[in-house]
Amino acid sequence: MSELLGVNVAQGGVVALVTLFVLFIYLGRLVPRSVVDDVRKDRDDRLQELVSERDSWREAFRESEAARVEAQSQVGELLELSRTADHVLRSLRGEVPGDAMDRSVAAPPS
Repeated sequence: MSELLGVNVAQGGVVALVTLFVLFIYLGRLVPRSVVDDVRKDRDDRLQELVSERDSWREAFRESEAARVEAQSQVGELLELSRTADHVLRSLRGEVPGDAMDRSVAAPPS
């Protein structure tokens, strides 16, 4: 490891160190602390935004599910009411056999 990019670091001295630092800065391996702090702050802000968006979607899903369950129970109640209304209307028209309103069944002799 005494050679770096074809240059012997031990013989270069200060010039080799300065060149190495300039090369690291140029390649992006060495950045000022303020840049790192800015990148971290941006990352933390984006992460917080994503967490709040996730939480709002989660709450919307819960509300939607509660509304769906309530609507489903109401549909069941309405279906039962429509069956009852259908049965009543059919019995009034005499379409339901064995019903008290059914005129097709002869009354037993008294």
